[in-house]
Amino acid sequence: MKKNMGSVDKVIRILVAVVIAILFFTHVIEGTLGIVLMVLAGVFVLVSLIGFCPLYLPFGLNTVKKK
Repeated sequence: MKKNMGSVDKVIRILVAVVIAILFFTHVIEGTLGIVLMVLAGVFVLVSLIGFCPLYLPFGLNTVKKK
């Protein structure tokens, strides 16, 4: 797997995941929507740590800065 996520992309995904988690644990979002968003937040964190987003492949996206 070749990395296709840049630093800014990773930071944004982590921040979105943190916001979702805060909203979930403060009961602002609940129920099915809360669970779905928490799963999405988990995916955001996972792909940010790996540095590879499989959804970028079909669209040919790459946010890694070229040297």
